[in-house]
Amino acid sequence: MSTEKCLAQGSAAPGPVPKGTIRIYSMRFCPFAQRARLVLNSKGIKHEIVNIHLRDKPDWFLEKNPLGLVPTLETAAGEVIYESPITCEYLDEEYPGKKLFPPTPFERAQQKMLLEQFSKVPAYFFKIPLGKSKGEDVTGLEAELKENLTKLDAVLVKKKTKFFGGNAITMIDYLMWPWFERQEAFGLKQFLDHTPELKKWTERMFEDPAVKASGYSVDTYKAFIQTYASGTPNFDLGL
Repeated sequence: MSTEKCLAQGSAAPGPVPKGTIRIYSMRFCPFAQRARLVLNSKGIKHEIVNIHLRDKPDWFLEKNPLGLVPTLETAAGEVIYESPITCEYLDEEYPGKKLFPPTPFERAQQKMLLEQFSKVPAYFFKIPLGKSKGEDVTGLEAELKENLTKLDAVLVKKKTKFFGGNAITMIDYLMWPWFERQEAFGLKQFLDHTPELKKWTERMFEDPAVKASGYSVDTYKAFIQTYASGTPNFDLGL
């Protein structure tokens, strides 16, 4: 069972997950859920998507994940895994094929430390546009975002690689990507003008098949962000 339209309060719970498949409870425009979808697509894992209405969550979903967050994974054995970095690590460890996390403990630790550094960035993607819409002075926030992006750019400069884990996409690239995919939709694309290596990275990421399979156009993101800012997000936009 895959659904594009969101299941909300009062909807029937989906049946058991078919053998040989994993189910992801998602929301089409959620950057955290996109992380797991990127990994699913990159590794070619057979999966089904059930989208959840995040403002009107079904009781049966809250029974599976009391936090009510996406992404949430469910296996054919009824095992449930949630929190986006944890779901991504689970998928990489559980399924065969190319490994997205690097092979050595030190390299994996490096990626997790970089993810911790990046974790300061997503808030600015919401705070700056929201502050502007309210007529607030966001110059301080913009300076902080620029500083954080400059630090990420410096990582690429030092490594002299195309991606954050080397010359091929690894887990850290997918974990950071969803916010950069939305940068133009949030009106923040100009910040990449100050980070040339990071700008090249985004251009390379857009060419990745898993990125193409999991994302939406700038116009679609803009339209969703407008509904979100209005207080009544349209999770089924375009369906």
